[in-house]
Amino acid sequence: MPELPEVESVRRQLAPLVVGRTVVATARDPYPARRIGDVDRAVGGRIVSVGRRGKFLLLPLEGPRPAHPSELVIHLGMSGILRVLDGDDPLGRIGMPGTHVRVRLVLDDGRVLVLRDARRFGRLTVIDPGDHARAAPALATLGPEPLTDDFSLEGFARGLAGSRASVKARLLDQRLVAGVGNIYADESLWRARIHPDARRVGRERAARLHAAVREVLAAAVEREGTSFRDYQLVNGQSGRYLTELDVYGRAGLPCRRCGATLRASVVAQRGTTHCAACQRR
Repeated sequence: MPELPEVESVRRQLAPLVVGRTVVATARDPYPARRIGDVDRAVGGRIVSVGRRGKFLLLPLEGPRPAHPSELVIHLGMSGILRVLDGDDPLGRIGMPGTHVRVRLVLDDGRVLVLRDARRFGRLTVIDPGDHARAAPALATLGPEPLTDDFSLEGFARGLAGSRASVKARLLDQRLVAGVGNIYADESLWRARIHPDARRVGRERAARLHAAVREVLAAAVEREGTSFRDYQLVNGQSGRYLTELDVYGRAGLPCRRCGATLRASVVAQRGTTHCAACQRR
Protein backbone atom coordinates (compact mmCIF):
# COMPACT_ATOMS: atom_id res chain seq x y z
CA MET A 1 0.00 0.00 0.00
CA PRO A 2 1.37 3.43 -0.86
CA GLU A 3 2.63 5.19 2.26
CA LEU A 4 3.50 8.83 2.92
CA PRO A 5 6.47 9.05 0.51
CA GLU A 6 4.52 7.51 -2.35
CA VAL A 7 1.40 9.63 -1.81
CA GLU A 8 3.46 12.78 -1.40
CA SER A 9 5.27 12.03 -4.65
CA VAL A 10 1.94 11.54 -6.43
CA ARG A 11 0.71 14.84 -4.94
CA ARG A 12 3.72 16.74 -6.22
CA GLN A 13 3.27 15.44 -9.75
CA LEU A 14 -0.51 15.80 -9.78
CA ALA A 15 -0.76 19.38 -8.52
CA PRO A 16 0.66 21.25 -11.54
CA LEU A 17 -1.51 19.16 -13.87
CA VAL A 18 -4.91 19.77 -12.27
CA VAL A 19 -4.84 22.87 -10.03
CA GLY A 20 -7.03 25.58 -11.54
CA ARG A 21 -8.93 23.13 -13.74
CA THR A 22 -12.69 22.63 -13.43
CA VAL A 23 -14.36 19.22 -13.45
CA VAL A 24 -16.98 19.24 -16.24
CA ALA A 25 -18.09 15.59 -16.26
CA THR A 26 -17.56 12.33 -14.40
CA ALA A 27 -17.89 8.60 -14.98
CA ARG A 28 -17.42 5.76 -12.52
CA ASP A 29 -17.38 2.02 -12.13
CA PRO A 30 -20.58 1.15 -10.24
CA TYR A 31 -18.77 -1.40 -8.05
CA PRO A 32 -17.90 -1.24 -5.20
CA ALA A 33 -20.24 1.65 -4.44
CA ARG A 34 -19.08 2.13 -0.86
CA ARG A 35 -15.54 3.03 -1.96
CA ILE A 36 -16.50 5.42 -4.74
CA GLY A 37 -18.95 7.99 -3.43
CA ASP A 38 -20.75 11.16 -4.59
CA VAL A 39 -18.45 11.63 -7.57
CA ASP A 40 -21.03 13.73 -9.41
CA ARG A 41 -20.69 16.42 -6.74
CA ALA A 42 -17.34 17.30 -8.30
CA VAL A 43 -18.97 18.54 -11.51
CA GLY A 44 -18.61 22.32 -11.75
CA GLY A 45 -15.92 22.39 -9.06
CA ARG A 46 -12.60 24.09 -9.69
CA ILE A 47 -9.60 22.31 -8.15
CA VAL A 48 -8.00 24.81 -5.77
CA SER A 49 -5.01 22.76 -4.62
CA VAL A 50 -3.74 19.22 -4.09
CA GLY A 51 -2.92 18.49 -0.47
CA ARG A 52 -2.02 15.42 1.51
CA ARG A 53 -2.85 14.18 4.99
CA GLY A 54 -1.20 10.90 5.94
CA LYS A 55 -1.92 8.54 3.03
CA PHE A 56 -4.86 10.60 1.74
CA LEU A 57 -4.92 13.12 -1.09
CA LEU A 58 -7.19 16.13 -0.48
CA LEU A 59 -8.36 18.32 -3.36
CA PRO A 60 -10.52 21.30 -2.29
CA LEU A 61 -13.07 22.27 -4.93
CA GLU A 62 -14.61 25.69 -5.39
CA GLY A 63 -18.22 25.22 -6.38
CA PRO A 64 -19.98 26.89 -9.29
CA ARG A 65 -21.30 29.20 -6.59
CA PRO A 66 -19.26 30.28 -3.55
CA ALA A 67 -21.78 28.70 -1.20
CA HIS A 68 -21.16 25.22 -2.63
CA PRO A 69 -17.51 24.25 -2.03
CA SER A 70 -16.57 20.60 -1.61
CA GLU A 71 -13.52 18.41 -1.08
CA LEU A 72 -12.33 15.49 -3.19
CA VAL A 73 -10.73 12.79 -1.01
CA ILE A 74 -8.62 10.05 -2.59
CA HIS A 75 -6.96 7.02 -1.01
CA LEU A 76 -4.97 4.81 -3.38
CA GLY A 77 -5.55 1.62 -1.39
CA MET A 78 -3.37 -1.31 -2.44
CA SER A 79 -3.11 -0.69 -6.16
CA GLY A 80 -4.54 2.72 -7.02
CA ILE A 81 -2.86 4.73 -9.79
CA LEU A 82 -3.73 8.28 -10.84
CA ARG A 83 -3.08 9.54 -14.35
CA VAL A 84 -3.97 12.69 -16.27
CA LEU A 85 -4.66 11.67 -19.86
CA ASP A 86 -5.43 13.46 -23.09
CA GLY A 87 -9.08 13.83 -24.00
CA ASP A 88 -8.75 11.51 -27.00
CA ASP A 89 -8.42 8.65 -24.53
CA PRO A 90 -11.66 9.03 -22.54
CA LEU A 91 -11.52 5.48 -21.19
CA GLY A 92 -8.10 6.06 -19.68
CA ARG A 93 -6.41 3.11 -21.36
CA ILE A 94 -3.32 4.62 -22.95
CA GLY A 95 -0.20 3.58 -21.05
CA MET A 96 -2.24 1.64 -18.49
CA PRO A 97 -2.24 -2.15 -18.83
CA GLY A 98 -5.68 -3.74 -18.65
CA THR A 99 -8.73 -1.68 -17.85
CA HIS A 100 -9.52 -1.46 -14.10
CA VAL A 101 -10.49 2.20 -14.51
CA ARG A 102 -12.80 3.06 -11.60
CA VAL A 103 -13.29 6.82 -11.93
CA ARG A 104 -12.84 9.41 -14.68
CA LEU A 105 -13.02 13.14 -14.01
CA VAL A 106 -13.16 15.14 -17.24
CA LEU A 107 -11.44 18.52 -16.91
CA ASP A 108 -12.29 21.76 -18.69
CA ASP A 109 -9.18 21.58 -20.89
CA GLY A 110 -10.29 18.23 -22.31
CA ARG A 111 -7.94 16.07 -20.27
CA VAL A 112 -9.16 13.31 -17.94
CA LEU A 113 -8.07 12.55 -14.39
CA VAL A 114 -8.27 8.76 -14.09
CA LEU A 115 -8.17 6.44 -11.08
CA ARG A 116 -7.15 2.94 -12.06
CA ASP A 117 -7.38 0.34 -9.29
CA ALA A 118 -6.98 -3.35 -10.11
CA ARG A 119 -7.65 -4.59 -6.56
CA ARG A 120 -10.53 -2.19 -5.79
CA PHE A 121 -9.32 -1.10 -2.34
CA GLY A 122 -8.89 2.54 -3.34
CA ARG A 123 -11.35 5.23 -2.30
CA LEU A 124 -12.53 8.38 -4.03
CA THR A 125 -15.34 10.48 -2.66
CA VAL A 126 -16.53 14.07 -2.61
CA ILE A 127 -17.51 15.46 0.79
CA ASP A 128 -18.31 18.76 2.45
CA PRO A 129 -15.05 20.61 3.18
CA GLY A 130 -13.38 19.19 6.26
CA ASP A 131 -16.26 16.81 7.06
CA HIS A 132 -13.80 14.09 7.94
CA ALA A 133 -15.31 12.82 11.18
CA ARG A 134 -18.53 11.82 9.40
CA ALA A 135 -17.55 11.18 5.80
CA ALA A 136 -13.90 10.12 6.14
CA PRO A 137 -13.40 9.03 9.77
CA ALA A 138 -9.89 7.67 9.23
CA LEU A 139 -8.78 11.21 8.41
CA ALA A 140 -10.24 12.60 11.61
CA THR A 141 -8.07 10.43 13.87
CA LEU A 142 -4.69 10.85 12.15
CA GLY A 143 -1.69 11.76 14.24
CA PRO A 144 0.80 14.52 13.38
CA GLU A 145 2.56 14.73 10.04
CA PRO A 146 6.07 13.33 10.65
CA LEU A 147 7.90 15.83 8.45
CA THR A 148 6.44 18.87 10.21
CA ASP A 149 7.04 20.55 13.56
CA ASP A 150 3.75 19.07 14.81
CA PHE A 151 5.58 15.74 15.16
CA SER A 152 7.25 16.51 18.47
CA LEU A 153 9.53 14.19 20.38
CA GLU A 154 7.58 14.89 23.56
CA GLY A 155 4.26 13.79 22.11
CA PHE A 156 5.82 10.79 20.36
CA ALA A 157 7.59 9.53 23.49
CA ARG A 158 4.46 10.05 25.57
CA GLY A 159 2.39 8.08 23.07
CA LEU A 160 4.82 5.17 23.06
CA ALA A 161 5.03 5.10 26.85
CA GLY A 162 1.24 5.10 27.20
CA SER A 163 0.67 1.91 25.21
CA ARG A 164 1.39 -1.77 25.80
CA ALA A 165 1.13 -2.63 22.11
CA SER A 166 4.27 -3.44 20.15
CA VAL A 167 6.17 -0.44 18.90
CA LYS A 168 5.51 -1.48 15.29
CA ALA A 169 1.76 -1.65 15.95
CA ARG A 170 1.88 1.87 17.34
CA LEU A 171 3.68 3.14 14.23
CA LEU A 172 1.12 1.49 11.96
CA ASP A 173 -2.11 2.60 13.64
CA GLN A 174 -1.80 6.18 12.28
CA ARG A 175 -2.79 7.89 15.54
CA LEU A 176 0.74 8.31 16.86
CA VAL A 177 2.15 9.50 13.54
CA ALA A 178 0.43 9.78 10.15
CA GLY A 179 1.50 8.08 6.95
CA VAL A 180 3.86 5.35 8.20
CA GLY A 181 3.09 1.88 6.85
CA ASN A 182 4.79 -1.48 6.80
CA ILE A 183 7.80 -0.58 4.69
CA TYR A 184 8.88 2.52 6.55
CA ALA A 185 8.04 1.12 9.99
CA ASP A 186 10.53 -1.70 9.42
CA GLU A 187 13.11 0.69 8.01
CA SER A 188 12.76 3.18 10.86
CA LEU A 189 12.93 0.52 13.57
CA TRP A 190 16.07 -0.98 12.02
CA ARG A 191 17.71 2.42 11.86
CA ALA A 192 16.81 3.09 15.52
CA ARG A 193 18.03 -0.42 16.57
CA ILE A 194 14.65 -1.32 18.11
CA HIS A 195 12.98 -4.73 17.79
CA PRO A 196 9.57 -4.38 16.06
CA ASP A 197 7.86 -6.32 18.86
CA ALA A 198 9.37 -4.26 21.69
CA ARG A 199 6.78 -3.23 24.28
CA ARG A 200 8.86 -0.78 26.28
CA VAL A 201 10.49 2.14 24.55
CA GLY A 202 12.09 4.63 26.89
CA ARG A 203 12.93 8.23 26.20
CA GLU A 204 16.35 7.55 24.69
CA ARG A 205 15.07 4.95 22.25
CA ALA A 206 12.00 7.05 21.47
CA ALA A 207 14.34 9.89 20.48
CA ARG A 208 16.27 7.57 18.16
CA LEU A 209 13.06 6.31 16.59
CA HIS A 210 11.63 9.80 16.23
CA ALA A 211 14.74 10.86 14.31
CA ALA A 212 14.76 7.66 12.26
CA VAL A 213 11.15 8.08 11.13
CA ARG A 214 11.87 11.58 9.89
CA GLU A 215 15.14 10.59 8.19
CA VAL A 216 13.71 7.53 6.43
CA LEU A 217 10.58 9.29 5.19
CA ALA A 218 12.50 12.35 3.98
CA ALA A 219 14.94 10.15 2.06
CA ALA A 220 12.09 8.13 0.53
CA VAL A 221 10.26 11.29 -0.55
CA GLU A 222 13.45 12.50 -2.20
CA ARG A 223 13.56 9.25 -4.21
CA GLU A 224 9.81 9.38 -4.96
CA GLY A 225 8.94 6.33 -2.87
CA THR A 226 9.33 2.58 -3.20
CA SER A 227 7.86 0.55 -6.06
CA PHE A 228 7.43 -3.21 -5.83
CA ARG A 229 4.43 -4.08 -8.00
CA ASP A 230 1.47 -1.71 -8.24
CA TYR A 231 2.69 1.72 -7.18
CA GLN A 232 3.40 4.14 -10.01
CA LEU A 233 3.75 7.89 -10.18
CA VAL A 234 1.38 10.06 -12.19
CA ASN A 235 3.91 10.06 -15.06
CA GLY A 236 3.92 6.24 -15.10
CA GLN A 237 7.40 5.89 -13.62
CA SER A 238 8.37 3.94 -10.51
CA GLY A 239 9.73 5.19 -7.22
CA ARG A 240 13.51 4.87 -6.80
CA TYR A 241 13.87 4.07 -3.08
CA LEU A 242 13.80 0.27 -3.51
CA THR A 243 17.58 -0.01 -3.70
CA GLU A 244 17.93 2.03 -0.49
CA LEU A 245 15.91 -0.35 1.71
CA ASP A 246 17.95 -1.81 4.54
CA VAL A 247 15.58 -4.49 5.85
CA TYR A 248 12.16 -4.55 4.20
CA GLY A 249 12.01 -7.42 1.70
CA ARG A 250 15.55 -8.56 2.58
CA ALA A 251 14.83 -11.48 4.95
CA GLY A 252 17.58 -14.10 4.71
CA LEU A 253 20.18 -11.58 3.56
CA PRO A 254 22.98 -10.12 5.72
CA CYS A 255 22.23 -7.09 7.87
CA ARG A 256 24.01 -4.12 6.33
CA ARG A 257 25.07 -2.95 9.78
CA CYS A 258 26.30 -6.08 11.58
CA GLY A 259 26.26 -8.89 9.01
CA ALA A 260 23.80 -11.14 10.86
CA THR A 261 21.07 -12.81 8.81
CA LEU A 262 17.87 -10.76 8.69
CA ARG A 263 14.82 -12.59 9.99
CA ALA A 264 11.23 -12.67 8.79
CA SER A 265 8.37 -12.72 11.29
CA VAL A 266 4.84 -11.45 11.79
CA VAL A 267 4.33 -8.43 14.06
CA ALA A 268 1.06 -6.51 14.35
CA GLN A 269 -0.37 -8.96 11.78
CA ARG A 270 2.06 -7.71 9.16
CA GLY A 271 5.04 -9.36 7.54
CA THR A 272 8.12 -7.97 9.26
CA THR A 273 11.88 -8.11 8.73
CA HIS A 274 14.40 -7.28 11.41
CA CYS A 275 17.92 -8.05 12.63
CA ALA A 276 17.88 -10.11 15.82
CA ALA A 277 21.49 -9.18 16.54
CA CYS A 278 21.28 -5.39 16.53
CA GLN A 279 17.59 -4.65 17.11
CA ARG A 280 16.83 -5.13 20.79
CA ARG A 281 13.55 -5.61 22.63
